[in-house]
Amino acid sequence: MELDEYLKPTEYIDCEAPAIVELARSLQAETQAETAVALFDWVRDNIHYDPYTSMDPAPKYRASEVLKRGRGYCIMKAVLLAALGRAAGIPTRLAFADVRNHKSPKKMLEFMRTNLYVYHGFVELCLDGKWVKATPAFDAETSQKAGVLPVTLDGSNDAMFHPVDPEGHPFIEYVRDRGSHADLPIEDIQRTIMKYYGELL
Repeated sequence: MELDEYLKPTEYIDCEAPAIVELARSLQAETQAETAVALFDWVRDNIHYDPYTSMDPAPKYRASEVLKRGRGYCIMKAVLLAALGRAAGIPTRLAFADVRNHKSPKKMLEFMRTNLYVYHGFVELCLDGKWVKATPAFDAETSQKAGVLPVTLDGSNDAMFHPVDPEGHPFIEYVRDRGSHADLPIEDIQRTIMKYYGELL
């Protein structure tokens, strides 16, 4: 398995930025799996989930910018986690999927006019020779407001949105895989967002 490209800095995954390196070092644990859990937990709960940042200009998607602002939506939080993973020596890449949120807040439904979200972003970390998926999008407060359990990473199993809420009602449905990437495919993302939601934006 060729992993070098998933350890290098890129335009958006600026894993050599001093603030990224410092944070990754402070969260380093004894094993890569334990480090991955610490990084995931930090991004999930310390970067506030803000869906409206999806309309921000491309430079705001850079990992060091997300860290500085302390807020972002799923893609931005994934970019930051990818940068921290690489800074900690864990091969990490971005991955994307279209999802339906069956518990989408009323305000978002009124704005989006759909519960389909294209290019939901998450990461894949290479741990013990296998790719582990992890979505740090919803912080604890957001999960509580949505009435769902927070996503947790154990270092070996995928950590993705739950298909149902604690009462068994539908929550997140993954409807289309958009692949894995060594860096953020910002042009494809923006083009797809305009295709689906252009008249709203």
